[in-house]
Amino acid sequence: MYSIDDYDYDLPPELIAQYPSQRRTNSRLMVLNHGQILHKTFADLPDFLEPGDLLAVNDTRVVPARLFAKKPTGGKVELLVLKETGPGQVKAMFRTKRGLRIGLELEVLERDDRPSGIRLTVTDRFPDGTIQLSHPFETWDKLLNTCGHVALPPYIRRPDQEADFLRYQTVYAQNDGAVAAPTAGLHFDKELLQRIANNGVLQASITLHVGPGTFKPIRVPDIRLHHVDPEWVEVPFHVINRIELSRINAGRVFAVGTTTVRALESAAMSGRIQPFSGPTDLYILPGHRFKVVDCMITNFHLPKSSLMVLVSAFAGLDTIKHAYQVAIEHGYRFFSYGDAMLIIP
Repeated sequence: MYSIDDYDYDLPPELIAQYPSQRRTNSRLMVLNHGQILHKTFADLPDFLEPGDLLAVNDTRVVPARLFAKKPTGGKVELLVLKETGPGQVKAMFRTKRGLRIGLELEVLERDDRPSGIRLTVTDRFPDGTIQLSHPFETWDKLLNTCGHVALPPYIRRPDQEADFLRYQTVYAQNDGAVAAPTAGLHFDKELLQRIANNGVLQASITLHVGPGTFKPIRVPDIRLHHVDPEWVEVPFHVINRIELSRINAGRVFAVGTTTVRALESAAMSGRIQPFSGPTDLYILPGHRFKVVDCMITNFHLPKSSLMVLVSAFAGLDTIKHAYQVAIEHGYRFFSYGDAMLIIP
């Protein structure tokens, strides 16, 4: 249960989705319903929700956080902007053949690879290998919206395209700050959300700004020794009210995605859920007692990842391993642009 090898599986590379489905709700939906496996499409989701249930989503908005730049020598640099650290200052990860020294000036490239005339300066280096950059704009969104690319995950082996600016974003995204999408929410369109609301299902939004740590594999043999990078969470008061209203009506809380699960469970660490604002590094392991979430909508996750551990803690390791094997046999598409799973324990 605590060995990292328990969370490994063999996935044929052709099942890693490189593009989203033609329509959001056309994705397939595997339903784990009290131990029974059903094969549906995402448009069938309302069939499993009842009046009085609550659908909780993550309304973080993905920013185009990947930049490409050139050194004065002509060498290319790839940057992943993580957060704003002050006026005209951002923290970023970088990839280049050689290191970046403090004081080095970089010229940002436009999305078509032409020089933009925008210059960034390396102003600091941090022990974790990241750097601080100064830029000429008042806020980081102006920098990213000018030249930024969608930071598609590394297992999507193609450059980002114009369509990704729309499809690697949920239809209810509102609050800028994520560098990766809360991918379980990508399957919803506005029509489906309206159908769910018309059925008497409550809806509520939390915010968890997904960071690059979501792709970080577990590299220790005992999963209990792994640490999850902190991410910013906002669970406002009105969400608590809706959860309590759902409970009064004997409803269930359906969390859309592992990020929503972590946000709601972080808000209930004291024993009961209450408004929460701040960073969370909650790492959900087998044995975790879920205080808020009753059912989960999620994608299929990378082997040996903290997200694989989380869904296994929720549904049971043997159940998840069997479901993943069935998904592979039935040709489900995996990871960010892949198909979805509904878990009703």
